[in-house]
Amino acid sequence: MTGGLLARVHRAVTAAREVTDHPVLRALARVGLVAYGVVHLLIAWLTWRVSRGAEEADADQTGALHAVAGTPGGGVLLWAIGLGLLALALWQAGEVLLWWHGVLDGAHRLRAAVVCAKCLAKAAVYAVLGVTALLFAVGAEYEAGARLRELTGETLEVPGGAVAVGAAAVGIVALGLYSLWRGATGGFMKDVDLPAAPDRFEPVIEVIGRVGYAAKGVAFGVVGVLLFRAATTADVSTATGLDGAMTAIGRTGAGPALLAVVAAGFAAFGVYALARARYPDRDPSQ
Repeated sequence: MTGGLLARVHRAVTAAREVTDHPVLRALARVGLVAYGVVHLLIAWLTWRVSRGAEEADADQTGALHAVAGTPGGGVLLWAIGLGLLALALWQAGEVLLWWHGVLDGAHRLRAAVVCAKCLAKAAVYAVLGVTALLFAVGAEYEAGARLRELTGETLEVPGGAVAVGAAAVGIVALGLYSLWRGATGGFMKDVDLPAAPDRFEPVIEVIGRVGYAAKGVAFGVVGVLLFRAATTADVSTATGLDGAMTAIGRTGAGPALLAVVAAGFAAFGVYALARARYPDRDPSQ
């Protein structure tokens, strides 16, 4: 790497650190983490309702935002959720620049590239959910499952579309496996400032994190399998997103019991996200 390019990279990293460390952005990002936790708690509640036979409950992000919209002051809450999640996405995207110099120049380029990809994926998730919340706040209609089916159908109609949908399905399954791995290894503990939390909270955070990531891993895996089925059969009705995954689980022999377990897992993840908001990691470069 030339000296001029390296200097520009270092300037970008310094600017990114200044942005991500700005108290306003960090405060808004914590609001985003609270919103992320609340959304998962609502998904847990909706999944529990599905396990009890409530057919009108949409156990996904759209259903959770619908539930918020239906509460007194729901519009204000949706604005807070949307802006908080967008701030969280911006903060997460800033971490990419903090690691990008390691991709271009460093002894741990592979690790830096993996971290950058992970940060970009998280930023995308937060941004999409934030924009969806803002759409609800202004009264726009949006249904995640229907949009996924529409997008899948459009993709399958173009040459190579089935391959693209299949690749996306594999990616979602890989994301599920990553969530399971993260829960099993306890890697999520690095995202919490444990020294700032009371000692008695550490084992609680570890348990809810493990359970939460396991539930998300299972959910992502089912979503990916259903999407892969759509790619191989050209049946877009199987591309149904998280709500469809919960419905598929509910149709199995032990469906209600499995859904109750998944609901508990989503609730655990929601509480873990709230713990992250209360005790956020002080060094995003770790």
